Amino acid sequence: MSGRDTQSLHCLVTGATGYIGGRLVPELLDAGHRVRCMARSPDKLRDHPWAGRAEVVRGDVTDPDSVGDALRGIDVAYYLVHALRTGDDFEETDRRAARLFAERARAAGVGRIVYLGGLTPADVPERELSPHLRSRAEVGETFLRSAVPATVLRAAIIIGSGSASFEMLRYLTERLPVMVTPSWVSTRIQPIAVRDVLRYLVGSARMPDDVNRAFDIGGPDVLTYEQMMRRYAVVTRLPHRLILRVPMLTPRLSGLWIGLITPVPSSLARPLAESLRHEVVCREHEIAQYVPDPPGAPIGFDQALTLAVQRVRDAQVTTRWSSSALPGAPSDPLPSDPDWAGGSLYIDRRGLAVDASPKALWQVIEGIGGDNGWYSFPLAWAVRGWLDRLAGGVGLRRGRRDAARLRVGDSLDFWRVEEIEPGRLLRLRAEMRLPGLAWLEMYSDRDGQGRTRYRQRALFHPHGLLGHVYWWSVSPFHSVVFGGMARNIAQAAGQADAVHDGHGANPG
Repeated sequence: MSGRDTQSLHCLVTGATGYIGGRLVPELLDAGHRVRCMARSPDKLRDHPWAGRAEVVRGDVTDPDSVGDALRGIDVAYYLVHALRTGDDFEETDRRAARLFAERARAAGVGRIVYLGGLTPADVPERELSPHLRSRAEVGETFLRSAVPATVLRAAIIIGSGSASFEMLRYLTERLPVMVTPSWVSTRIQPIAVRDVLRYLVGSARMPDDVNRAFDIGGPDVLTYEQMMRRYAVVTRLPHRLILRVPMLTPRLSGLWIGLITPVPSSLARPLAESLRHEVVCREHEIAQYVPDPPGAPIGFDQALTLAVQRVRDAQVTTRWSSSALPGAPSDPLPSDPDWAGGSLYIDRRGLAVDASPKALWQVIEGIGGDNGWYSFPLAWAVRGWLDRLAGGVGLRRGRRDAARLRVGDSLDFWRVEEIEPGRLLRLRAEMRLPGLAWLEMYSDRDGQGRTRYRQRALFHPHGLLGHVYWWSVSPFHSVVFGGMARNIAQAAGQADAVHDGHGANPG
């Protein structure tokens, strides 16, 4: 293979702002390759932890000049662009873009094109496929017929936080203890963990030059959509789901229904639902001849689910939810993921300027709880503590270890200190009995004008339908509890500063 199996390759990743592309880039970098990303909006990539390690260029797969420039000097080109929408022209757009990319890749001397498409059923004529699957198949054939050797990977549902098909599964199962479902819930599907998809993509860069073919890729489990929903409920410890099939729900109606029940847009839900009409099961596993499976791979469905929801289960507030955390695994959310990815998270935000120094504000934040209380509506906090004790929780009886200082792991009434950045951030994780996970974050910092500013976030990740009901039942009281808390903390900081200085001036 002319030394390609050992040398560092120069890889182009199109669709780097997408679900797979954003996760593939760091995997290629860690494998020792140089990476160039092509994106229509490069600014969307600046918050990725790998942004400083990869080259980013602006481009569009429908623009000949930008495609040609992006492919210059490239050994392996990853084509991860999909028109996941409906409309009369999207298939033609996909067709023209693939042809253009193949032509420019040949002209630039690219050694291989790697494409991730959809797994298609074996016994269904192409004309009967959903437009979404039909277009993916045509793009793959375009690359296989081109003058550049191609690897076409065909996958069904990809299991990982941020994948549109996984998010649809997640929200349907979590939000509906009783589900009225279309007939496609009985369709057999072979899902695959995102970690395995990335492993195959990275391994495809070093395939022999004479390999020009498609490969089916999937996990070890073949399940119906109904079985996947039931197993999701088991893995995430949700109650048993009652599933009722309604055959008259067409793909169009299913898409509208999914868009209503879940935050996944109907424009995405409809092509996904249309694709689920057909059985999508791998017919071969010959990819293993070129990308051998390590021990424990491919990853099973239950383990893939566990990885996809692990960050929330471990009470770690991930990238999209908190700027202080960065993703650590392919199954974690990324900054470029859509807002509806990663599961539901309700947030109550408060912020205001403080007439005190950041140091004085931090002293109030770090001294919260215990004998100092929670700076708002003491009766409401007391009642919540009593209710928690009645439910078998810890209530407010634990207090504090130290009256002035906190450290990670300290208990604080019915909270636990999860993170502390002295002088800046205190993050508490709730240990009260709740139908979900909750955090309270308090910040002391300065705004653009150098003024002291207090910021506060209450976050809640609901568990099942009861979690959503709980949040909306208590949200009317947030302005009193959390709003009052922010105002009183700011006031206490100002008073403490005034006492310290002997006057009301802010030394900060």
